[in-house]
Amino acid sequence: MEITTTALAGVLIVQPKVFADARGFFLESFNQRQFDAAVGAPVSFVQDNHSRSAQGVLRGLHMQVGAHPQGKLVRVTSGRIFDVAVDVRAGSPTYRQWVGVELDDVAHRQLWIPPGLAHGFLVLSESADVQYKTTDYYSPSDEAGIRWDDPALAIAWPDLGIPYALSAKDGAAPTLDAALPKR
Repeated sequence: MEITTTALAGVLIVQPKVFADARGFFLESFNQRQFDAAVGAPVSFVQDNHSRSAQGVLRGLHMQVGAHPQGKLVRVTSGRIFDVAVDVRAGSPTYRQWVGVELDDVAHRQLWIPPGLAHGFLVLSESADVQYKTTDYYSPSDEAGIRWDDPALAIAWPDLGIPYALSAKDGAAPTLDAALPKR
């Protein structure tokens, strides 16, 4: 496993070793010892999620706040996405900053998004299967969202030449300042 840091503290690109030949490939998608060493602390995952989305679907920006913040280890098992993490940690030197990384089923990179960050992605391919591990269970009372096109964040989402497809909930999400006014 190879780890690359990003501009946001704690957000890591995880590149597993891929063994490919004419028959296909093999990779170890997760190894607890190696992951804990890369992150610098023990991390426990309690839930795995899987979504399938069509091209142009934009999911996010999602997070859990309060008593149940979630860290996420995101990977794409089919297709290609533009994956985004936004730092919404109070007092963080990179507060309001974001990083975007393409994840796909060819390079097999993964993105570690620690608790305290918002997450979203845009499907670039015809469809994509996204799987991610979380460090806490889904908690509706701690769920929060931020508007995907909040001008204060200025995320440079790729232009696909088609309108993005959003859920009603994501389309109505508040700006960062409205969602988390006390930060």
